[in-house]
Amino acid sequence: MFRTALRNVLAHKARLLMTVLAVMLGVAFVSGTLVFTSTLSDALQNTARKGFDNVDVAIQRGGSDRADGAPGARPALDQKLLETAAHLPGAASATGTVSGFTAIADKHGTMIGDGFSTLGGNYSPGPNGTDARYPMRSGTAPKGPHEIALDAHTADRGGYKVGDTVRISVDGPVREQKLTGVFTTDDARVGAGGSLALFDTATAQKLFAAPGRFEEIDIKAAPGTSQAALKDAVEKVLPQGTEATTGRQLADEQAKMIAQSMDGMKTGLLGFAAVALFVGIFIIANTFTMLVAQRTKELALLRAVGASRRQITRSVLTEAFVVGAVAAVTGLLAGIGIGAALRSLMNATGAKVPDGPLVISPSTILIALVVGIVVTVLAAWLPGRRAAKIPPVAAMNSVHATATTKSLVVRNIIGALFAGAGTAAVLVATGMSDGKVTMGAGAALLLIGVFVLTPLLSRPLIALASPVLRLFGISGTLARQNAVRNPRRTAATASALMIGLTLITGLTVIAGSVQQGIDKMATSALKADYVVSMATRSPLSPDVAQKLAAVDGVTASSPLRNSPSRIGADTEYLTGVNGKDFGRLTQLDFTEGALGTLDGDRAVVDASLAKFKGWHVGSRLPVTFEDGKKGTLTIGGIYQGNQVIRGIILDNGTLAPHQKHATDMQVMVKTAHGATPEAKDSLVKALGKNPAITVADKKDVSNAIAQTFTLMLNMVYGLLAMAVIVAVLGVINTLAMSVFERSQEIGMLRAIGLDRRGIKRMVRLESLVISLFGGVLGIGLGVFLGWAAGELVSGSLPTYELVMPWGRMAVFLAVAALVGVLAALWPARRAAKLNMLQAIKAE
Repeated sequence: MFRTALRNVLAHKARLLMTVLAVMLGVAFVSGTLVFTSTLSDALQNTARKGFDNVDVAIQRGGSDRADGAPGARPALDQKLLETAAHLPGAASATGTVSGFTAIADKHGTMIGDGFSTLGGNYSPGPNGTDARYPMRSGTAPKGPHEIALDAHTADRGGYKVGDTVRISVDGPVREQKLTGVFTTDDARVGAGGSLALFDTATAQKLFAAPGRFEEIDIKAAPGTSQAALKDAVEKVLPQGTEATTGRQLADEQAKMIAQSMDGMKTGLLGFAAVALFVGIFIIANTFTMLVAQRTKELALLRAVGASRRQITRSVLTEAFVVGAVAAVTGLLAGIGIGAALRSLMNATGAKVPDGPLVISPSTILIALVVGIVVTVLAAWLPGRRAAKIPPVAAMNSVHATATTKSLVVRNIIGALFAGAGTAAVLVATGMSDGKVTMGAGAALLLIGVFVLTPLLSRPLIALASPVLRLFGISGTLARQNAVRNPRRTAATASALMIGLTLITGLTVIAGSVQQGIDKMATSALKADYVVSMATRSPLSPDVAQKLAAVDGVTASSPLRNSPSRIGADTEYLTGVNGKDFGRLTQLDFTEGALGTLDGDRAVVDASLAKFKGWHVGSRLPVTFEDGKKGTLTIGGIYQGNQVIRGIILDNGTLAPHQKHATDMQVMVKTAHGATPEAKDSLVKALGKNPAITVADKKDVSNAIAQTFTLMLNMVYGLLAMAVIVAVLGVINTLAMSVFERSQEIGMLRAIGLDRRGIKRMVRLESLVISLFGGVLGIGLGVFLGWAAGELVSGSLPTYELVMPWGRMAVFLAVAALVGVLAALWPARRAAKLNMLQAIKAE
C-alpha cells in the first residue's frame, strides 16, 4: 500500500502541484516570520550587549525619593556622587550620562529619522581625553555649548562633514551647532536606524537634566573585580531613591525587552500565516476529495482484492504526508529567502538592521516541517476516511456513492446551529462592556457555521446569477449547472476566498468608522485654528508658546501642560492651560457647571473621572502638587472628555509655581483670519522653520489620523493578500481537476457543436460565479462582524459612527471577480485543447 501511495503521488504530479504551492506559501510565511524575527532579535540583542561593554555597574534613579510615591523632588545624581563612585574599591572609572530627544535636520531642513529614536547625549572624556563609548572617526569631541558630534550613519545621511553647521532642536527652539567630530558607536538604537548627537557634559546637562546633574552613573570595574563585588561596594554609598544594577542585568533586561517586542511582531505575522494555512486546508481537502472521486474504481478494486479500510485510509494519508513533506521543505527554503529579503528591505527603506548572521534555529526548521505535514495530513483525513468507505462492488460499475440526503440534512442542521449560536453570541457581545472574548468566540462559530452551510447557500445565490449567465447562451447555462452540480466542492472552493474577504472587509469597516469617529472627536472639540507640537509628541519648551503668542494675527493661544499630583490616595495628572483664552480655543460639552474663567483654585474635570471619583460641581479636592506642596482645587464644571482633551484642567498660573522644569505638550493657537496658508507660514517662520515641530490645522490633524489608519490597513491588506493568493490557487486547482474529471463530457459538447471559444467561456464563467459567490459571502460577513466590533468600540469612543466603505467593497467584489477570471485562464485553455475523440473515449 505504501508503494501504491507513492505511485499515485508520482502519477498525479500536475494535480497535486497547486496543493503543494498552497501549503508551501503558508509554511514559507511561517518560517520567513520566524527567521526574520529571530535574525532581527539576535542582531539587536548582540548590539545592545556591546553597548554595555563599558558598564559593570550602573547607578540609576528609582523614581520619587518618597516612600509613598507621592510627587516630590527626585533623587539627584550629581558630581559628588560621581566622584565617590569613581574612587570606590574595585572601580576603575565612573562616567555620568544624560540623554534626551534631539532632532537633527538635514541640509534641506528635513528631520533625519522618524524622531522616536533621534537622541542626544554627553561625551564624557576619561583621563586620556577620550570617551571609550564613542571612538571618533574624524574630527574631535565637542567642547563648548555651540559644538556637536554626530554618529557616522547620521552624518552620512545628512551629508555632513566636520566643520559644517548643523540645525538641531531639543525641546522646540532651533539651535545651530558646529560639527566638530563624527564618531562610531555600538548603541543599539543607532544600529537600528536611529541617530545620536553628542554635546559636552555641561551642555547636555543643561539641555536634558539640570546643571551638575546626571541621569545615570556608569562604573567600570577594575581588573579582577566582579560585577557583583562592585555592586556591593556601590550599594554602600547609594543615596535614598537610587539603585545599583550590574551591566549584565541591564544587558539581559534590554535583551528581554527586545525579545518581547519581537514577540508582538512575530505573533501578528504568524496570525496572518495561520489564515493562509487555514485557507490552504480547504484546497487540500478539496484536492484529495476530487482525487478520491476520480480513483473510485482503483480504490474499490484494492478493496476487492483484500485491502482493508484502514489500509485505504493509510494510503491516502501517506500521499498527503509525501505532499506535505515536499511542501514543508520547499516552504522552509522559501521562508529562509523571505527572512533574508525582509532584512534587506528594511535596510533599503532606511530602517537599518544591525549586522549579524541569518538565524535559522532548529525550532524554526521543526515548526516548518511539522506545520506543513500536519496541516496536509489533517486536511486529507476526511477524504481518506471517505475513500475507505467505498464498497468493493463499486469496482463493477465505478460508481461512487454520492452524498445521501441524510448526510446533507445533518450537515445543514449542524451548520444552522453553529451559525445561530455564533450570531447570538456576537449580538450579545455588542451590549457588553467588555465583550471581546464573547465576540471572538461568536465570530469563530459564525464563520464555521456559514462554511458548513455554504453548499446549501450555493444553489439560491448562484441561481440569482442565472439571468446574467443566460446572456452568454449555452456556455452561461452550462457554467451555472456545473457550479451547482457538486455543492460541496463549490462551497470548499468559495470558502477559501470568503475567509480572506471577511477579514479584509471587517477590518476596513472598523478602521474607516474609527477613523471618522476620532476625526470628528478631534475637530469638534477644537475651535483653535492650529495645534503646535513636537513631531514625536515629546515636551515643548515654554519659549515656543511665548513666540507663538507674539506672532502678528494670533488672537488667542494656550499651552497644554501636564503635571503629576496626588489627590487622596491616587496619583492624578493635572493639565495646565491659559485660563483666559482656553474657552476661545476649545468647545467642550459640559454636563454640570460651565467652563467660566479658569483661575485661582478653580478646575474642570471630565465626566468619566468625576463619576469614578464621585466628584460634583463644588467638590473641593485636597491636592499635593509636583513639588510636594499642598493645596485645594474646587470643581467648577464637569465636561465630556475625549482622547484629545480630558482629565483635570486648571490655569497655568496656579500650576506653574509648583513645576521645577515647566514643559508643554502642545500649544493651541487661534488667528484673526482662521487657518490660511499665510497664517501657517507666519507661525512656521516664527519658530525658525524647525524640523522637529509640526504646525497642524484641523485638516492636517484629520490627514494624520487618516494616514495612520491607511498605513495600518495597507499593511493588513498586504499580509492578507497571502490568503487571497492561496484562494486563487484553490480555484485553479478545482477547475483544473474538474476539467480532467469532465473530459468525456467536454468531448461530447465539442462533438455536438460547442466550439473551443464556447468551452473556454463555460469554464471562465463557472470560475467567475464561484469566486463571486465567495466574495458576496465574505463581504456580507465582514460587514456584519465589522458593525458588531464597532459597537464594542463605541463604548470607549462616543463619536464613533458606522461608515460603510461602499467604494472599497465594490473594489473587493471586483477583486473576487478578477480572481475568478485569472484562475480560469489555464483550466479554460486546457479544456479547449482537449481532443474530442480522445476525450469521448476517456473514463
